[in-house]
Amino acid sequence: MTRAIHQITGQDAVSFLQGLITNDIAELERGLVYAAMLTPQGKYLADFFLLQHGDAILLDVDAAIAPGFIQRLSMYRLRADVQITPTDLKVARGTGPTPDGALDDPRHADLGWRLYGDTGGDDGTDWDALRVAHCVPQTGIELTPDTFILEAGFDRLNGVDFRKGCYVGQEVTARMKHKTELRKGFTTVEVDGAAPVGTDITADGKPAGTLFTQSGGRAIAYLRFARARGPMQAAGATVTYTPT
Repeated sequence: MTRAIHQITGQDAVSFLQGLITNDIAELERGLVYAAMLTPQGKYLADFFLLQHGDAILLDVDAAIAPGFIQRLSMYRLRADVQITPTDLKVARGTGPTPDGALDDPRHADLGWRLYGDTGGDDGTDWDALRVAHCVPQTGIELTPDTFILEAGFDRLNGVDFRKGCYVGQEVTARMKHKTELRKGFTTVEVDGAAPVGTDITADGKPAGTLFTQSGGRAIAYLRFARARGPMQAAGATVTYTPT
């Protein structure tokens, strides 16, 4: 896990973020905030954590997408009093006893805590197993520029607030929320065998989805739910979906 921690400062920092992110910046009063930034078409640009740090707001994002994301974020500053600067802070995470100063991961209680400071790393937790068990998508694996966040379960992961004001991509997200049911999305499946991340899943020879992270006979898959019936194939692996 390589993360980039930036600090956002300035008199307009709160209103600036509130108009861009999928979650309510007011939730910083409670601890870590998990959120995303979307394109105007409602597709995924980045997911990240935010936390209050004195007069600054820290932004914790996957280092692989940080340069492009920070550049995109900076484009929205215009004349706002907002500064975005990199820091040398690191993040440690774990699922054992919570250290002083650590904050609970807001996505799911089983994902433990995150601690920001001079030392990073983790406590040896099998994060892939936890992500698969709770269907938590990850940047660059499941989460890509084609992702719609509701199909990725961001409402279940406390990553989107439907009561806040407008943000970039909000109209598309709201329309998806108020549809009858999602026809496609990420879910946890049973998998017998193994296949590379990104392998197509077929059902009766028809495209049914894509297989992603696998652990302990289970996996995260993106499925067309109407076609996900009976045993499906992903290269040499057999995939089974049980609706909840």
